Amino acid sequence: MQASKVLTAGGLFATAAALGGWALTAFLGSGSAQSPARRGPDSPSALVQTAAVDRGPVERTVRVAGHTMARNFVSITALRMRGPDSGRTLVLIYLAEGGKFVKKGEIVAQIDAQSLKDHVDDVHSQVVQAEADIIKRKAEQAIDRENLRQSLRQAKAEWDAAKLDASAAEIRTPIDRELLQLSVDEAAARYKELEQDVKTQEEAFRAEIRILELTKERHVRHRDRHAHDLERFTMRSPIDGVVVRESFWRGGMQQGQFDTGDTVTPGTTFLKIVNPGDMQMMGSISQTVADEVRIGQPALIRFDGYPELQLPGRVRLVGQMASGGWRQQFWTRWMSVTLDILGNDPRVIPDLSTSADIVVGRKENVLRVPMAALTNEGIRTFVQVFDAGRAERREVEVGLRGQDHAEILSGLKEGERVLVQPTEVPPDARPAT
Repeated sequence: MQASKVLTAGGLFATAAALGGWALTAFLGSGSAQSPARRGPDSPSALVQTAAVDRGPVERTVRVAGHTMARNFVSITALRMRGPDSGRTLVLIYLAEGGKFVKKGEIVAQIDAQSLKDHVDDVHSQVVQAEADIIKRKAEQAIDRENLRQSLRQAKAEWDAAKLDASAAEIRTPIDRELLQLSVDEAAARYKELEQDVKTQEEAFRAEIRILELTKERHVRHRDRHAHDLERFTMRSPIDGVVVRESFWRGGMQQGQFDTGDTVTPGTTFLKIVNPGDMQMMGSISQTVADEVRIGQPALIRFDGYPELQLPGRVRLVGQMASGGWRQQFWTRWMSVTLDILGNDPRVIPDLSTSADIVVGRKENVLRVPMAALTNEGIRTFVQVFDAGRAERREVEVGLRGQDHAEILSGLKEGERVLVQPTEVPPDARPAT
């Protein structure tokens, strides 16, 4: 009984193994029937992607990323006050709307000037007071000058009287003659002293008036400097153009554009007036391709915000010094490039992100193949020429390499077909149409 159970289990195992082998054989047979080696006469051949060697243009471009910028623009900055007490708060009370087109001479910004107007009035009062001080002091000096001259005239009269008395010295005693001579000498000395005092006092008078005049001049300059600042509190556009408000960090935490009521510091640029009809693109290229870019090369400029918009351009400037970006590896270096945007479109405004393809090389009517057909091995280049269901590996000499096609200098003939993506070719392969 026990042996019978063992035999039954063994039989079941053998039956399961046989069924599994049959299924595996059927699966493998099904797969081999679809392989190229076992295709029937009516089975389709394998398709390979090929391209004909033809003649046409080959163009090489260099991609540049950057942003738009106006060539003709004016920056409106908060004024640096010329007045001596220039530490005043500058608050915008009017600011032209961004995107508004303004004419030359039109007001685009105003700064609150009420406190400065009050200060100018105060300084003007000091100027008026300084003028009054000069007039008053001149009148006082005139009185003092007349008193000095009167004293001088009196001393002259006393001197003359002493000399007259001394003229009768022949009839006087020697002692009287000595006394008369002493009187004459004393009167003469007093007169000369007063005469010198008059000259000295005149110098002092002129010095006092000059000090008062300098005080007035200081107040006048103080007032005029503030008056000049006051005129600049109202800012007008020096050109025809579009208003662009500058961005800044409000409170050090939130970025926004300048608006009415914001406080600006002297020298801060808060507004730009740009000429939208004269735009340019500022970009940068890798140092590895910088030697291919030349001034005057054509370009096609695209705008990230308007995918359908494409405008022609031309290289105007190429930087002469490389620089690294602070977000990039230190060994990565970039060269600045400036391109003129030759077309016009009202949607093109400053600070739009852009890209441009600069045409650094172009040849017309040359023998060419797709770039995908080339296989590089060191400094050698190969293609696979497809003919009669077979692929022949052939070395070629390549000229200008573009983004899509490469120029063939030797190794191929026009009309031959090459594999676009060189791979192992099945024996019965045929070109895809």
